[in-house]
Amino acid sequence: MGNFGLLGILQDDPFTFVLLAVSLLGAITLHEFAHALAADLQGDRLPRAMGRVTLNPARHLDPLGTLLIFIAGFGWGKAVEFRPQALSSRRFGAAMVALAGPLMNLSLATVAGVAFVLTSEIDPTGTVATISGLGRFLFLFMSINILLAVFNLVPLPPLDGSRLLTIFLPPNRQNIIYFLDRYGFVILLLLVLFGGISALNPILALVRDFILGIAA
Repeated sequence: MGNFGLLGILQDDPFTFVLLAVSLLGAITLHEFAHALAADLQGDRLPRAMGRVTLNPARHLDPLGTLLIFIAGFGWGKAVEFRPQALSSRRFGAAMVALAGPLMNLSLATVAGVAFVLTSEIDPTGTVATISGLGRFLFLFMSINILLAVFNLVPLPPLDGSRLLTIFLPPNRQNIIYFLDRYGFVILLLLVLFGGISALNPILALVRDFILGIAA
């Protein structure tokens, strides 16, 4: 899922609009592709049969979710359908599929961060002196992928983090999962609408600084 409203940027800064649009749509596509590939590698052929084991963005972008990203500031990709019972690991398989998306985004963010450092001029104090158009794209791509990775690990359905609850919650607490399955989307929507997601900003900054620190 994403948290960027792009149309407001189009009139003031068309170049940044294009960079954000390409970065965000590409990050979502690769995120969903990773889910599909993880299920396929574990023996579930449903994602492949549905045409999801592909890098074609048209297979992974949800029309309504993409439209809302541009006009409302939040949205989503097309969820990958898979069969937990068909995975090679009954206990951990679904969690591995869920984690594949955020891990893909973290990998992309790391690659973009390294490329950003290599293509930007940095003075002796560690401050970026000049940033090219490519550098702007790489920094935005890194930032968007960090956001998608961290945001999707929030343990609320339909986000990927909710799958981890099935592993870490003891059997006598599984009622929490049933509650979140029923009301998780409403809670998530309220958090987005009322700025609750801003609580993730310190984590986003920490991950970004860690990646740039490795790259330097």
